[in-house]
Amino acid sequence: MRRKEPDFVFIWFNIKLLAFLQFLYKKDEHMPDQAALGIVYKALMAGDCGDPFTVLGMHKYGGGIVVRALLPGAVNVAVIEARTGSKAAVMERIGKSDLFVAQMQDRAEPFPYRFLIDWGAREQELEDAYRFPPILGEMDVWLLSEGTHHRPYEKLGAHPNEIDGVPGVSFAVWAPNARRVSVVGDFNNWDGRRNMMRFRHECGVWEMFVPHLAEGDIYKFEVKAKSGEVTLKADPCAFRAQVRPDTASIVQGMPSVYSARKDRKSANSFSAPVSIYEVHLGSWRLPSENGKRWLTYRELAEHLIPYAKDLGFTHIELLPVNEHPHDGSWGYQPTGLYAPTSRFGTPDDFLYFVKAAHAAGLGVILDWVPAHFPNDAHGLVRFDGTCLYEHEDPREGFHPEWGSLIYNYGRKEVRNYLVGNALYWIERFGVDGLRVDAVASMLYRDYSRAPGEWIPNQYGGRENLEAIAFLRAMNEILGAERPEAVTMAEESTSFPKVSRPVWDGGLGFSYKWNLGWMNDTLDYMKQDPVFRKYHHDKMRFSLMYAFSENFVLPLSHDEVVHCKGSMLSRMPGDEWQRFANLRSYYGFMWGHPGKKLLFMGCEFGQYAEWDANGSLDWHLLQYPLHSGLQRLVRDLNTVYRSFSALHQVDFDQRGFEWIVHDDPENSVFSFLRKDERGNFVIVISNFTPLPRYEYRIGVPLEGTYREIINSDAMIYGGSGVHNGELQAQQVYAHGRAWSLSVTVPPLSTCMLVMKE
Repeated sequence: MRRKEPDFVFIWFNIKLLAFLQFLYKKDEHMPDQAALGIVYKALMAGDCGDPFTVLGMHKYGGGIVVRALLPGAVNVAVIEARTGSKAAVMERIGKSDLFVAQMQDRAEPFPYRFLIDWGAREQELEDAYRFPPILGEMDVWLLSEGTHHRPYEKLGAHPNEIDGVPGVSFAVWAPNARRVSVVGDFNNWDGRRNMMRFRHECGVWEMFVPHLAEGDIYKFEVKAKSGEVTLKADPCAFRAQVRPDTASIVQGMPSVYSARKDRKSANSFSAPVSIYEVHLGSWRLPSENGKRWLTYRELAEHLIPYAKDLGFTHIELLPVNEHPHDGSWGYQPTGLYAPTSRFGTPDDFLYFVKAAHAAGLGVILDWVPAHFPNDAHGLVRFDGTCLYEHEDPREGFHPEWGSLIYNYGRKEVRNYLVGNALYWIERFGVDGLRVDAVASMLYRDYSRAPGEWIPNQYGGRENLEAIAFLRAMNEILGAERPEAVTMAEESTSFPKVSRPVWDGGLGFSYKWNLGWMNDTLDYMKQDPVFRKYHHDKMRFSLMYAFSENFVLPLSHDEVVHCKGSMLSRMPGDEWQRFANLRSYYGFMWGHPGKKLLFMGCEFGQYAEWDANGSLDWHLLQYPLHSGLQRLVRDLNTVYRSFSALHQVDFDQRGFEWIVHDDPENSVFSFLRKDERGNFVIVISNFTPLPRYEYRIGVPLEGTYREIINSDAMIYGGSGVHNGELQAQQVYAHGRAWSLSVTVPPLSTCMLVMKE
């Protein structure tokens, strides 16, 4: 973590205070003890004691022992010897303050002790938090100070622990510029004077072991800035948080390391079939009780996972599950990066969901947001009274598009915090990958900014060199530590080599979303078929760059919100034609090179655009056109997984070959998909409502061909135009000696293979 810049006035004051305390306990006759301790008390209350551990707790002095305690609300306090349970001393209140002192001239060495506290209405025995040693070892301090601790969450945050046989919780938080940091909660009546933390100036971390606390206790950090302002902050590394609108952190044991599974590495590989079902957990399906609550992680494991598996998807991608205060952000404004949102249950419940997905053969991908964070007061904003996680200058630290703050990627501690979080989700919950949101906004300093509203990099350019270095470091570390996992970039520009290795000058992502393909093809599909011939290039342009990156073809949540309408509503024509258009489009997508992603509800043709506050319209499945579309998606996934030619060589020209790309008049496209052994699938799409009879296409080999998918089949709601077995003829077409005369159904995509 960041080293604290020296505050010479602050240091001078504390040197004087400590010297004064040493002088005080020499028993100089000229110094009245109570008046002197009153000065000490005021210093503690003002947060001006650089290390309360030098004042409070048990200390040697002049051959004896002194014990000091600050216990607001206490009536009487006694020191109890922990080993025997006997009363060692009765503590004396200093004046009318809450400071208690016991001097024991008959004891030469410190000993384990507790306090017996009379609160007026009850008595309580408590361990003294100020009797325990530092939590962080020298190596921890060094790694944190250098920003090279790949798992900072193992040391920072709240960890149930036991010291000297006493159970409790170890707390640590990075706040290098704070004047004081305290742990507060119900356990100390939210009184920041009770548990003021020890400052480790070498790494800017405040730490403390608080006895008697356990899992389930709520807490925050009370941070006093040098300006004197006091704020209550949630723990940046908390593993669990309260359900909104409450904002406190909850003590939660750190999840165990999730065993790396070899089958996940192969399932996530470039040659594997990857078909992703993107889900917003809060609105996939609501319980029957009038939508008054969400399904829990465990209920989602019971219903969502079998559903996705039945439809043939290989992965489920979840919109962000990090804790976030505002439902309307869908998780994209996170305040608790390390905490699975409590909306749906506990971290253990979320782990249950991931394990259930893996047991069903499904991978889990999480949307992850290192691009920005909200300015909610309990979050990271001005965490220690300064712009600790963000930039001071709004030209670097504020997103005008989202009204949120930007991480300072150039600060090694911030970079370490984010890299550690990425590793945390993969290593502790076993997720298969992270889809990194808004990468384009990270790469460019002028993103959504007018001239004069941004600061060029050190070379005068627009690239955010610090963000680029962070992304590369993250991908390298994840690749080295958990090679079975993948990362995906939502990146909407032509930034080069997003999904190329760092050693090759790339950013190191496994995959990149092909947003260009999505925009072009949707623009084509919204056209009336009569006019599609004028937009023919939009369907073939993606093949000009399809192998420059490892692409995922995304029809995501972003395409069915903000008045864009549903996927079905964007198709032209009457109801039958809209469904036929959408079926043909999905067939084209599943045949096109690149992994697949489909947002929930798109698989059965929602009429309305997505409403994050409601539920999908599951009642539509009683109607044949909707259930037929769902059946097509299931069959497309089955064919996609079953025929290696459709997925094995996705990112190399060897896996693709055009047959027909130059027939705009008929709006027909046809191409080959090939695997490593030369097996192939023929894909034919007709984007007009007219069937094309005796349409000749060149084919690689002599033989008999059969349909494996026809989106116009009656079982999907189509017109039923189809081909039986087709015999290749020795008629030259499209540069090939053999060809087929096929019937291409209206508004359809068909796939053909050679009959075995």
